Amino acid sequence: MSIWTELSGIDYRHAYVDTGDVTTRALQAGPEDGEHVVFLHGTTGHLEAFVRNIPAHAEAGYRCHAIDMLGHGYTGKPDRPGEIPAYVDHLMAYLDAVGAERAHLVGESLGGWVGSWAASEYPDRVSSLQLLCMGGTKINPAVTERLKTSTRAAAMEPEISYTRDRLALLWAEWDEDLGEELTQVRYEIYHHPDFQENLHNLLALQEVEARERNLLRPDRMARIKAPTLVVWGNKNPLGDVPEAEAIAAAIPGARLEIFTECGHWPQHEKATLYNPLSLAFLAESSSAHRQ
Repeated sequence: MSIWTELSGIDYRHAYVDTGDVTTRALQAGPEDGEHVVFLHGTTGHLEAFVRNIPAHAEAGYRCHAIDMLGHGYTGKPDRPGEIPAYVDHLMAYLDAVGAERAHLVGESLGGWVGSWAASEYPDRVSSLQLLCMGGTKINPAVTERLKTSTRAAAMEPEISYTRDRLALLWAEWDEDLGEELTQVRYEIYHHPDFQENLHNLLALQEVEARERNLLRPDRMARIKAPTLVVWGNKNPLGDVPEAEAIAAAIPGARLEIFTECGHWPQHEKATLYNPLSLAFLAESSSAHRQ
């Protein structure tokens, strides 16, 4: 099994999209007249986080976009702190660039944080919201320090074992099928000079002062009008189940699903559970919007 194998059954495009002052890398698939679904990865992540989800969603008729977010992966890296409004501006620029008036947002970790902020600021542009082990509602110094330390080691040390350890941190169990290939993809991204020079910006939200002013507080979550699905792993190393329960309680009408034996990447670790759950939720959300 490889990334190529996962994608072999669909017609897809590996695109570089002009989004204002940066160029954005995207994996696009599915019919061009389908409803847009945008997949957003976590801190220092990249679009390959959704390689097990794009085919199922494209085959179901959705126009899928997995993107490298601002400063991440092979997307442009402006020298400014990566704070949530900047990520949201970049997301909106991407939607404008591909002609998407509205989109369903699927955000994992940081991606969920960005998606929630976007839904609260631009309700007319977010058809539905999926939050997969979303971050951004708490300040936990032990977690932020762990992320900073492991990410800096993975990016700055020459041994690939540090990158493998950073990836393994996210999963309840090592992925024997794609783990080594994803490690290699991430190693190449992390060791590009532009990524290393920009790393302090990507880790900006792991600093207390910046995190404080970007926190997703209950009053902001209460403003979210889009149908929302919260998905959490019961072995998420970056947040316990009560955090997910609090998120679901703060967003009006949100639904919570807990995956057992699952870490921080439910869409990847439990793709056979997640994909049908997501497709059913998208169908319900689309039907509700049309009524």
